[in-house]
Amino acid sequence: MPSELKCRRCLQVLSPDDAVESDGYRVAHVDCSRPRILSPEEHVFLLVYCWDHGVAECAACAQSFRQQELIAEPLSTGTYFCLHCRRDLTESVRAHLLACSTIPEQLRQRVRAAREATQKLLKRSRELSDRADVLRREIEAARAELNATRERARPKVH
Repeated sequence: MPSELKCRRCLQVLSPDDAVESDGYRVAHVDCSRPRILSPEEHVFLLVYCWDHGVAECAACAQSFRQQELIAEPLSTGTYFCLHCRRDLTESVRAHLLACSTIPEQLRQRVRAAREATQKLLKRSRELSDRADVLRREIEAARAELNATRERARPKVH
C-alpha cells in the first residue's frame, strides 16, 4: 500500500484533486488553506467563456448557479460557495469547466492534461518517497549489522 504523501508546507495529505506545485524536490499545495482551489487557468476560462450560463449545481439546494451568483471567498480566485447553504461548489465548477461546450476543446484538453500531470506528479512523488523509506530502512539495518559485527570483533577484556 502506498504511503500517504503530505504537503511539505502544511503536512496535510495530498489528494489528486488538490492544486499542487513543485516545492524544491517535494510537492506542496498552491494554497494550504484552500487545497482544492481552481487553478489560475481554470479561473480564467471560467471568466472568459462561462460568464453567461450556469457553472455549478448545488445538490443540497437542487439549484444551479451562474458564477456571479456564487459566493467567492474574499480575495479568492478559486473557491466558490452556494449562495443559499454555503456548501463548497468548487468541484462542481471544475466539472463544468471540463464539460462546457463554450470552452474550445483544445483548452479543455489543456485543463485535463494539467490535472493528469498533477496526478502523475503525485504518483511519482509517492513512489520516490516510498523508495527513500526503503533505502533508509536498509541503511539502518546495515548500520545495526555493522555495529553488531564490531561488537563481536572487539577483544574481550577479562
